[in-house]
Amino acid sequence: MTRSVAPKRSLKPSRPAYVLEEQIGFILRQVWQRHASIFAREFGINLTSAQWAALTKLTETGPCSQNHLGRLTAMDVATIKGVIDRLTARGLTETSADPQDGRRLLVSLTRAGQQMVEKMAPNALAITRETLAPLDAKERETLVALLSKLR
Repeated sequence: MTRSVAPKRSLKPSRPAYVLEEQIGFILRQVWQRHASIFAREFGINLTSAQWAALTKLTETGPCSQNHLGRLTAMDVATIKGVIDRLTARGLTETSADPQDGRRLLVSLTRAGQQMVEKMAPNALAITRETLAPLDAKERETLVALLSKLR
């Protein structure tokens, strides 16, 4: 009597439709983690990335409402309030009544805040350069352009 031999099954599973490492969200999170690590190394405990964003945007815009600053820096109301509260407690920002609307407060940089931005701006530029270092100039330009389209 001859025995029939069953076909061998592959032990390797078939490729799943969803591969985590190929997903944009996963890749962006890994890139963000790398960038955040570089940022923390350069800025240490001096500032968070959200605080730095608020300070640099105030340098660009001058005094503005907290709500407007939040929109400009892509922070929700609760986040920007916490950021400004912490910066104000450190003497880097201050609030004052809006001369156009007494019900609204304007946030502005103090002299110490301006000095912090001036002092740390070279570090911030170095962080960007290091984050993008694996790419050549054309790739950096393309990446920034493509990511800007996804906003």
